[in-house]
Amino acid sequence: MPKHIISGLRYLAAINLTKQGHTQKEVANKLGINRSTVSHYLNGRNLSIKSIEVAKVITELCPRDFLLLTYALLQDTNKTRTIIKACQKRKFKASVKNSCIGCGICIDSCLMKAIKLNELKAEINPKWCCGCLICVEMCPTNSIEIEEVED
Repeated sequence: MPKHIISGLRYLAAINLTKQGHTQKEVANKLGINRSTVSHYLNGRNLSIKSIEVAKVITELCPRDFLLLTYALLQDTNKTRTIIKACQKRKFKASVKNSCIGCGICIDSCLMKAIKLNELKAEINPKWCCGCLICVEMCPTNSIEIEEVED
């Protein structure tokens, strides 16, 4: 069953990445699948409707659950990041207060790899932030704020 769910998530990501203008070759590379599989996805073949329905439900979970479930299924950070960003419709804005001590705990806890240190202060790339709030919970100084924004 997990393989079917992964196929459903890859299908949704392939559709969305193609809509964003990526070629089938780029989509295949990003998702770690072959071009033939991407072609089959785009033509609606080799995938059960239940797999797609389950994948759609997963993409509508809260950001944390969507991220953690996708990572648990794939066990691959880069493919997880690709699927999350391709399928998530919500956008987030993150800010880091001056109380940040640059400890790096947020960096280690971010599965999306959206955080880096810049002059001993955490900096969050909104392009990659999925709004899971794991970094907020892990921050010992409560220096991170994340909020959903309208497109």
